Amino acid sequence: MPVMTYMEAGRAAVRLAMQADPTVWCVGEDLGRGGVFGQYKGLREEFGAARISDAPISEAGIMGAALGAAMVGTRPIVEMRFSDFALCATDELVNQIAKARFMFGGQMRVPLVVRKPIGMWRSSAAQHSQSLESWYAHVPGLVVACPSTPQDTFSMLRAAIECDDPVVFMEHKNIWALEGNVDFAETVEFGKARVRRKGGDVSIVSWSNTANLAQDAASLLAADGIDAEVVDLRSLWPWDKETVLNSVRKTGHLVVAHESVAVAGFGAEVVATVAEHAGAALQGPVRRLGAPRGLIAYAPNLEDRMRVTTEMIAQAARETLGKTTA
Repeated sequence: MPVMTYMEAGRAAVRLAMQADPTVWCVGEDLGRGGVFGQYKGLREEFGAARISDAPISEAGIMGAALGAAMVGTRPIVEMRFSDFALCATDELVNQIAKARFMFGGQMRVPLVVRKPIGMWRSSAAQHSQSLESWYAHVPGLVVACPSTPQDTFSMLRAAIECDDPVVFMEHKNIWALEGNVDFAETVEFGKARVRRKGGDVSIVSWSNTANLAQDAASLLAADGIDAEVVDLRSLWPWDKETVLNSVRKTGHLVVAHESVAVAGFGAEVVATVAEHAGAALQGPVRRLGAPRGLIAYAPNLEDRMRVTTEMIAQAARETLGKTTA
C-alpha cells in the first residue's frame, strides 16, 4: 500500500473516479492552478479544462450550475475552497440540492459532492477557520462526511462520488500533510464508524482531526493504566449509533470531543442518543468537549484558547472515571 498524505489521497480518489467515469468532473475556483491547497494538482493537464473547470468567484453560481449538471446526468465535484465561503451557496445546497429528490417525487436525484475544507489552520481567523458540520447534519437530504485519515479520505471520497445523493465532504485543513497507508481496494459505507482503538474503560467518540487527537489521548491514558476505546464516526449523517451504543454499554463511560462549537454541536446528538438508549449503562458523568461559542481570533495565543487538545480529551476521560489527575 502506498504512503500518501491526506491531500494526496483525496486527489487520487478524484483521479481514479474521473478515469473510470467520464461523467465525473470538477468545478470551482482556482482549480486550473491545482486548487488552493494543491488538491487538484496535475488533474487539469490530465483531463482538460472541460472536466477540471475554473469558475468565476461566485459560490452561488458554482453550486447552482452543479445542481443543473447533476440533474441532467453528470456527477460534479464542487470545490468550495473553504467551508466558510460555501455559506454564499447555502440556499442552493439546502433549499434546492438537498430537496430535489423529494420535490420531484423520487424521479430525479442530485449525485454531486461538495468539498468544504473545515477547521482551524494557523492564523486564518474568524472567516476561514470554522467547522460547521453540525449545520449540514441537520438538513434532510444531505450525506455528511468528515474523514480523519488518508485512507478514509480516499475511500470516503470515492464513495461520495459514487453516491446518488448529495454529499457534503468536509476535509480538515490542518491535516493536509498527514501521512498514512492507503489501500485503493478498501471501500467504506456511510454510517459505519471505525473503532480506531479497542478498550474497556471509557469510550471516546469523535470525528475529523479530533479523532486523531482522541487516539493520541488514548495513548496518554494507557500510560496511566486506563484502557480507552476510540470511535471515529467518519460520517455524521448517517451516523453509526449502534457502534457508539455498544461501546458505551461495554465501558460505562463516555467522552465526546469535536473541534466545532460545543453549543448545539453534533456531540450533543451523540450524548442525547446514548442517554436515551444506553443511559442505564453509564457509570460516571458524560463529558462533552468542543470549542467555546466565540469567534476564532487571528492571534495564535487566542486561537489556541478555542482548541480542543489531546490533553483536554485525556483529562476529560480521567474525570469521568473519577481520576482527576494523571
